[in-house]
Amino acid sequence: MLAIRIRRRKAAALASAVLAVLATPALAASPATATTATASNTDYDATYYKDAIGKTGTSLKSSLHTIISDQTKVSYAAVWDALKATDEDPGNSGNVILLYSGVSRSKSLNGGDTGDWNREHTWAKSHGDFGTATGPGTDLHHLRPSDVGVNSIRGNKDFDNGGSAVSGGGGSLTDSDSFEPRDAVKGDVARMIFYMAVRYEGGDGFPDLEVNGQVGNGSNPYIGKLSVLKTWNDEDPPDAFEEHRNQVVYDDYQHNRNPFIDHPEWVESIW
Repeated sequence: MLAIRIRRRKAAALASAVLAVLATPALAASPATATTATASNTDYDATYYKDAIGKTGTSLKSSLHTIISDQTKVSYAAVWDALKATDEDPGNSGNVILLYSGVSRSKSLNGGDTGDWNREHTWAKSHGDFGTATGPGTDLHHLRPSDVGVNSIRGNKDFDNGGSAVSGGGGSLTDSDSFEPRDAVKGDVARMIFYMAVRYEGGDGFPDLEVNGQVGNGSNPYIGKLSVLKTWNDEDPPDAFEEHRNQVVYDDYQHNRNPFIDHPEWVESIW
């Protein structure tokens, strides 16, 4: 029943996004919504996911790990140009959409100064201390463009509900040990975290990344809060922007997919 509810909400969300864009012109400096159509979440079941279909729990997690570990890796320097493609504003090809704020900003404003956007590790790179090493430190499925100031405020905090408003954060909240992204990308954040926990299992020289039920994980290879991330995945199903991004990463860069964008119901099956 959960899978059915998710698919119905997903269809409704996609329809609403298309109607909204048809009715309202895109504004370069305001939050934007993608409407690019992508393949359905079942198009890869008979091919890419064929060894995972029908499995549940640890067996499903193991199969997905094997599937998505077959990827082309990119360098940290190459991430800049990759993000300009994966996160391109569908209403303005010269801009990218910033993850936490939702603002559309010029692709040329990438860097480290105030007003720039930089490369946000949604799974904070200090959680497991993998830094910017080719692998988890450069995996496009969790690297997103973010306003420099907002990125600094998020820091390496775990994810949870609550806190005070983040300046320029588009509705994001934060407190001393956690960060809550704006509603429109809560599911995106959750699915990026779940991807990382399945992709990096400790067998390739990198730490075994796991989602747990707490915040304040520090440098340990864990990120929480599991119950909250599961709720975010359920309440904010994949939209056209997220699905298109998954396709671009698969087609043009890493040639692997985030399975929880294609099948968000698999989160409940594994966790």
